[in-house]
Amino acid sequence: MVFYWIGGVVLLLCLAVLITAYVCFFRIFYFPKRKQKKGGELASLPYGDIYAPYREEMAEWVRKVKELPCKEVSITSFDGLTLRGRYYEHTPGAPIELLMHGYKGNSLRDLSGGVFRCFALERNALIVDHRAAGSSEGNVITFGVNESRDCAEWVNLILREIDPNAKIILTGISMGAATVLTAAGYDLPGNVVGVLADCGYTSSKAIIKKVIRDMKLPADLLYPFARLGAKIFGGFDPDQRSPIGSMKQCKLPVIFIHGDADAFVPPEMSKENYQACTAQKRLVVIPGAGHGLCYPADRETYLRELKDFFEPHL
Repeated sequence: MVFYWIGGVVLLLCLAVLITAYVCFFRIFYFPKRKQKKGGELASLPYGDIYAPYREEMAEWVRKVKELPCKEVSITSFDGLTLRGRYYEHTPGAPIELLMHGYKGNSLRDLSGGVFRCFALERNALIVDHRAAGSSEGNVITFGVNESRDCAEWVNLILREIDPNAKIILTGISMGAATVLTAAGYDLPGNVVGVLADCGYTSSKAIIKKVIRDMKLPADLLYPFARLGAKIFGGFDPDQRSPIGSMKQCKLPVIFIHGDADAFVPPEMSKENYQACTAQKRLVVIPGAGHGLCYPADRETYLRELKDFFEPHL
Protein backbone atom coordinates (compact mmCIF):
# COMPACT_ATOMS: atom_id res chain seq x y z
CA MET A 1 0.00 0.00 0.00
CA VAL A 2 2.82 2.37 0.91
CA PHE A 3 4.54 1.53 -2.37
CA TYR A 4 1.48 2.59 -4.38
CA TRP A 5 1.16 5.77 -2.33
CA ILE A 6 4.79 6.70 -2.98
CA GLY A 7 4.39 5.83 -6.66
CA GLY A 8 1.35 8.08 -6.89
CA VAL A 9 3.22 10.99 -5.31
CA VAL A 10 6.16 10.53 -7.68
CA LEU A 11 3.79 10.38 -10.63
CA LEU A 12 2.07 13.59 -9.56
CA LEU A 13 5.42 15.33 -9.12
CA CYS A 14 6.56 14.21 -12.56
CA LEU A 15 3.27 15.41 -14.04
CA ALA A 16 3.65 18.77 -12.30
CA VAL A 17 7.19 19.15 -13.67
CA LEU A 18 6.05 18.31 -17.21
CA ILE A 19 3.09 20.70 -17.04
CA THR A 20 5.29 23.52 -15.74
CA ALA A 21 7.90 22.80 -18.42
CA TYR A 22 5.23 22.82 -21.12
CA VAL A 23 3.73 26.11 -19.91
CA CYS A 24 7.19 27.69 -19.94
CA PHE A 25 7.87 26.30 -23.41
CA PHE A 26 4.54 27.55 -24.75
CA ARG A 27 4.99 31.04 -23.28
CA ILE A 28 8.63 31.52 -24.29
CA PHE A 29 9.54 29.40 -27.30
CA TYR A 30 6.34 28.42 -29.11
CA PHE A 31 4.95 30.85 -31.66
CA PRO A 32 1.89 29.58 -33.56
CA LYS A 33 1.12 30.94 -36.98
CA ARG A 34 -1.47 33.65 -36.59
CA LYS A 35 -3.74 35.43 -39.01
CA GLN A 36 -2.14 38.69 -40.01
CA LYS A 37 -3.72 41.73 -38.45
CA LYS A 38 -5.50 44.18 -40.68
CA GLY A 39 -2.74 46.47 -41.84
CA GLY A 40 -0.10 43.73 -41.71
CA GLU A 41 3.34 44.83 -40.54
CA LEU A 42 2.10 48.39 -40.01
CA ALA A 43 -0.40 47.14 -37.42
CA SER A 44 2.25 45.08 -35.64
CA LEU A 45 4.72 47.95 -35.19
CA PRO A 46 5.53 48.31 -31.49
CA TYR A 47 3.62 50.74 -29.31
CA GLY A 48 4.84 52.56 -26.22
CA ASP A 49 6.28 55.90 -25.21
CA ILE A 50 9.80 55.10 -26.45
CA TYR A 51 8.51 54.20 -29.93
CA ALA A 52 6.03 57.04 -30.34
CA PRO A 53 8.50 59.58 -31.81
CA TYR A 54 9.62 57.09 -34.47
CA ARG A 55 6.51 55.06 -35.20
CA GLU A 56 5.39 57.02 -38.26
CA GLU A 57 8.91 56.91 -39.71
CA MET A 58 9.02 53.15 -39.17
CA ALA A 59 5.63 52.79 -40.83
CA GLU A 60 6.89 54.80 -43.79
CA TRP A 61 9.90 52.51 -44.11
CA VAL A 62 7.59 49.50 -44.29
CA ARG A 63 5.35 51.14 -46.89
CA LYS A 64 8.30 52.17 -49.04
CA VAL A 65 10.22 48.88 -48.86
CA LYS A 66 7.11 47.05 -50.06
CA GLU A 67 7.27 49.16 -53.22
CA LEU A 68 10.92 48.38 -53.95
CA PRO A 69 11.81 45.69 -56.48
CA CYS A 70 13.24 42.63 -54.78
CA LYS A 71 14.23 39.05 -55.42
CA GLU A 72 12.39 36.53 -53.27
CA VAL A 73 14.70 33.75 -52.08
CA SER A 74 14.47 30.74 -49.81
CA ILE A 75 16.56 28.09 -48.10
CA THR A 76 15.82 24.74 -46.51
CA SER A 77 17.05 24.58 -42.92
CA PHE A 78 19.04 21.69 -41.49
CA ASP A 79 15.79 20.36 -39.97
CA GLY A 80 13.70 20.67 -43.12
CA LEU A 81 11.98 24.06 -42.74
CA THR A 82 11.50 26.41 -45.69
CA LEU A 83 12.78 29.85 -44.71
CA ARG A 84 12.17 32.87 -46.89
CA GLY A 85 13.78 36.24 -47.51
CA ARG A 86 13.90 39.26 -49.81
CA TYR A 87 16.99 40.58 -51.57
CA TYR A 88 17.17 44.31 -52.35
CA GLU A 89 19.93 45.48 -54.67
CA HIS A 90 21.31 48.98 -54.51
CA THR A 91 24.31 48.43 -56.78
CA PRO A 92 25.40 45.21 -58.53
CA GLY A 93 28.56 43.90 -56.90
CA ALA A 94 28.22 46.05 -53.78
CA PRO A 95 28.73 44.52 -50.32
CA ILE A 96 25.70 42.64 -49.02
CA GLU A 97 24.29 42.88 -45.51
CA LEU A 98 22.40 39.83 -44.27
CA LEU A 99 19.87 41.23 -41.79
CA MET A 100 18.20 39.23 -38.99
CA HIS A 101 15.19 40.50 -37.00
CA GLY A 102 14.10 40.36 -33.38
CA TYR A 103 12.07 38.03 -31.16
CA LYS A 104 8.54 37.46 -32.47
CA GLY A 105 9.16 40.06 -35.19
CA ASN A 106 9.49 39.65 -38.94
CA SER A 107 11.71 41.00 -41.68
CA LEU A 108 9.39 43.72 -42.98
CA ARG A 109 8.40 45.04 -39.57
CA ASP A 110 11.89 45.06 -38.05
CA LEU A 111 14.24 45.46 -41.01
CA SER A 112 12.61 47.80 -43.54
CA GLY A 113 14.57 50.69 -42.06
CA GLY A 114 17.67 48.54 -42.33
CA VAL A 115 17.20 48.29 -46.09
CA PHE A 116 17.32 52.08 -46.45
CA ARG A 117 20.21 52.27 -43.99
CA CYS A 118 22.10 49.81 -46.22
CA PHE A 119 21.26 51.88 -49.29
CA ALA A 120 22.59 55.01 -47.55
CA LEU A 121 25.92 53.17 -47.22
CA GLU A 122 25.71 51.92 -50.84
CA ARG A 123 25.20 48.32 -49.79
CA ASN A 124 22.76 45.66 -50.88
CA ALA A 125 20.44 44.04 -48.35
CA LEU A 126 19.02 40.57 -47.77
CA ILE A 127 16.31 40.59 -45.09
CA VAL A 128 15.07 37.21 -43.91
CA ASP A 129 12.21 35.82 -41.85
CA HIS A 130 13.49 33.62 -39.04
CA ARG A 131 12.01 30.19 -38.45
CA ALA A 132 8.53 30.67 -36.91
CA ALA A 133 8.33 34.21 -38.30
CA GLY A 134 6.75 36.00 -41.24
CA SER A 135 6.53 33.83 -44.34
CA SER A 136 8.95 31.18 -43.04
CA GLU A 137 7.91 27.81 -41.68
CA GLY A 138 8.19 26.54 -38.11
CA ASN A 139 6.65 27.27 -34.73
CA VAL A 140 9.62 27.20 -32.35
CA ILE A 141 11.85 30.20 -31.60
CA THR A 142 15.25 29.10 -30.29
CA PHE A 143 16.78 32.46 -29.31
CA GLY A 144 19.61 32.13 -31.81
CA VAL A 145 20.56 28.50 -31.20
CA ASN A 146 19.10 27.13 -34.44
CA GLU A 147 18.69 30.54 -36.07
CA SER A 148 22.48 30.90 -36.11
CA ARG A 149 22.72 27.71 -38.18
CA ASP A 150 20.11 29.17 -40.52
CA CYS A 151 22.22 32.33 -40.76
CA ALA A 152 25.18 30.28 -42.00
CA GLU A 153 22.95 28.70 -44.64
CA TRP A 154 21.77 32.14 -45.77
CA VAL A 155 25.44 33.02 -46.34
CA ASN A 156 25.72 29.97 -48.57
CA LEU A 157 22.64 31.08 -50.52
CA ILE A 158 24.17 34.51 -51.15
CA LEU A 159 27.29 32.93 -52.61
CA ARG A 160 25.32 30.35 -54.55
CA GLU A 161 22.48 32.43 -56.01
CA ILE A 162 23.33 36.13 -55.73
CA ASP A 163 27.05 36.87 -55.89
CA PRO A 164 29.84 34.29 -55.41
CA ASN A 165 32.33 37.12 -54.82
CA ALA A 166 30.19 39.12 -52.40
CA LYS A 167 31.59 40.80 -49.32
CA ILE A 168 29.06 39.92 -46.61
CA ILE A 169 28.28 41.62 -43.30
CA LEU A 170 26.12 39.74 -40.79
CA THR A 171 23.69 42.20 -39.23
CA GLY A 172 21.12 41.68 -36.50
CA ILE A 173 18.90 43.54 -34.08
CA SER A 174 17.95 42.18 -30.63
CA MET A 175 17.53 38.40 -31.04
CA GLY A 176 18.87 38.86 -34.57
CA ALA A 177 22.01 40.39 -33.06
CA ALA A 178 22.38 37.39 -30.76
CA THR A 179 21.92 35.18 -33.81
CA VAL A 180 24.69 36.76 -35.89
CA LEU A 181 27.04 36.92 -32.90
CA THR A 182 26.53 33.20 -32.35
CA ALA A 183 27.03 32.51 -36.06
CA ALA A 184 30.29 34.48 -35.95
CA GLY A 185 31.80 31.62 -33.99
CA TYR A 186 31.24 29.19 -36.86
CA ASP A 187 33.66 28.34 -39.64
CA LEU A 188 32.18 30.74 -42.20
CA PRO A 189 33.36 31.44 -45.76
CA GLY A 190 36.02 34.12 -46.15
CA ASN A 191 33.44 36.32 -47.92
CA VAL A 192 32.00 37.19 -44.49
CA VAL A 193 33.97 40.27 -43.46
CA GLY A 194 32.27 41.43 -40.29
CA VAL A 195 29.35 41.59 -37.89
CA LEU A 196 26.98 44.34 -36.76
CA ALA A 197 25.19 43.51 -33.49
CA ASP A 198 22.53 46.04 -32.49
CA CYS A 199 21.21 45.61 -28.91
CA GLY A 200 22.03 41.90 -28.63
CA TYR A 201 21.99 39.82 -25.44
CA THR A 202 24.70 37.58 -24.03
CA SER A 203 22.81 34.27 -23.89
CA SER A 204 19.34 32.76 -24.03
CA LYS A 205 19.59 31.97 -20.34
CA ALA A 206 20.54 35.51 -19.36
CA ILE A 207 17.78 37.27 -21.30
CA ILE A 208 15.07 34.75 -20.37
CA LYS A 209 15.94 35.03 -16.68
CA LYS A 210 15.95 38.82 -16.99
CA VAL A 211 12.43 38.81 -18.46
CA ILE A 212 11.22 36.37 -15.77
CA ARG A 213 12.57 38.71 -13.08
CA ASP A 214 10.81 41.64 -14.77
CA MET A 215 7.58 39.67 -14.32
CA LYS A 216 8.32 39.49 -10.56
CA LEU A 217 8.75 35.72 -10.76
CA PRO A 218 11.62 33.55 -9.41
CA ALA A 219 14.01 33.29 -12.37
CA ASP A 220 16.40 30.80 -10.78
CA LEU A 221 13.50 28.49 -10.01
CA LEU A 222 11.68 28.77 -13.35
CA TYR A 223 14.55 28.79 -15.86
CA PRO A 224 15.34 25.07 -15.41
CA PHE A 225 11.70 24.34 -16.30
CA ALA A 226 11.99 26.59 -19.38
CA ARG A 227 15.14 24.76 -20.46
CA LEU A 228 13.50 21.38 -19.87
CA GLY A 229 10.46 22.44 -21.90
CA ALA A 230 12.71 23.55 -24.77
CA LYS A 231 14.46 20.18 -24.75
CA ILE A 232 11.34 18.03 -24.51
CA PHE A 233 8.84 19.97 -26.60
CA GLY A 234 11.11 22.11 -28.80
CA GLY A 235 13.88 19.65 -29.53
CA PHE A 236 16.75 22.00 -28.65
CA ASP A 237 18.86 23.09 -25.69
CA PRO A 238 18.87 26.89 -25.17
CA ASP A 239 22.22 26.55 -23.38
CA GLN A 240 23.85 24.70 -26.29
CA ARG A 241 25.46 27.82 -27.74
CA SER A 242 25.44 31.54 -27.01
CA PRO A 243 26.60 34.90 -28.37
CA ILE A 244 29.09 35.46 -25.56
CA GLY A 245 30.45 31.94 -26.03
CA SER A 246 31.04 32.57 -29.73
CA MET A 247 32.72 35.90 -29.00
CA LYS A 248 35.42 34.06 -27.07
CA GLN A 249 36.57 32.42 -30.31
CA CYS A 250 35.49 35.05 -32.84
CA LYS A 251 37.87 36.07 -35.64
CA LEU A 252 35.56 38.48 -37.47
CA PRO A 253 35.48 42.25 -36.82
CA VAL A 254 32.43 43.08 -34.70
CA ILE A 255 30.76 46.40 -34.00
CA PHE A 256 28.38 46.42 -31.04
CA ILE A 257 25.71 49.14 -30.88
CA HIS A 258 23.33 49.66 -27.97
CA GLY A 259 21.08 52.39 -26.62
CA ASP A 260 21.74 53.43 -23.04
CA ALA A 261 17.98 53.71 -22.43
CA ASP A 262 17.27 50.11 -23.49
CA ALA A 263 14.93 48.67 -20.85
CA PHE A 264 14.51 45.28 -22.51
CA VAL A 265 18.05 44.12 -23.30
CA PRO A 266 20.35 45.87 -20.81
CA PRO A 267 23.22 47.74 -22.51
CA GLU A 268 25.56 45.94 -20.10
CA MET A 269 24.99 42.81 -22.19
CA SER A 270 26.58 44.40 -25.26
CA LYS A 271 29.44 45.53 -23.02
CA GLU A 272 29.91 41.94 -21.81
CA ASN A 273 29.88 40.64 -25.39
CA TYR A 274 32.36 43.36 -26.36
CA GLN A 275 34.72 42.44 -23.54
CA ALA A 276 34.54 38.74 -24.47
CA CYS A 277 35.20 39.37 -28.18
CA THR A 278 38.67 38.22 -29.26
CA ALA A 279 38.64 39.97 -32.66
CA GLN A 280 38.77 43.56 -33.85
CA LYS A 281 35.85 45.29 -32.17
CA ARG A 282 34.10 48.55 -31.39
CA LEU A 283 31.37 49.45 -28.90
CA VAL A 284 29.01 52.33 -29.69
CA VAL A 285 26.49 53.49 -27.08
CA ILE A 286 23.73 55.80 -28.32
CA PRO A 287 22.52 58.18 -25.59
CA GLY A 288 18.77 58.15 -24.99
CA ALA A 289 18.00 55.32 -27.43
CA GLY A 290 15.53 52.63 -26.37
CA HIS A 291 15.44 49.01 -27.49
CA GLY A 292 16.02 48.68 -31.24
CA LEU A 293 15.96 52.46 -31.72
CA CYS A 294 19.62 53.37 -32.09
CA TYR A 295 19.39 54.09 -35.81
CA PRO A 296 16.31 56.34 -35.78
CA ALA A 297 17.53 58.02 -32.58
CA ASP A 298 20.91 59.05 -34.03
CA ARG A 299 21.14 58.24 -37.71
CA GLU A 300 24.23 60.37 -38.30
CA THR A 301 26.34 58.63 -35.64
CA TYR A 302 25.07 55.19 -36.66
CA LEU A 303 26.04 55.63 -40.31
CA ARG A 304 29.36 57.27 -39.52
CA GLU A 305 30.41 54.52 -37.11
CA LEU A 306 29.45 51.75 -39.53
CA LYS A 307 31.21 53.36 -42.47
CA ASP A 308 34.39 53.99 -40.47
CA PHE A 309 34.48 50.52 -38.92
CA PHE A 310 33.82 48.43 -42.01
CA GLU A 311 35.51 50.55 -44.71
CA PRO A 312 38.93 48.85 -44.35
CA HIS A 313 37.27 45.44 -44.89
CA LEU A 314 35.22 46.40 -47.96
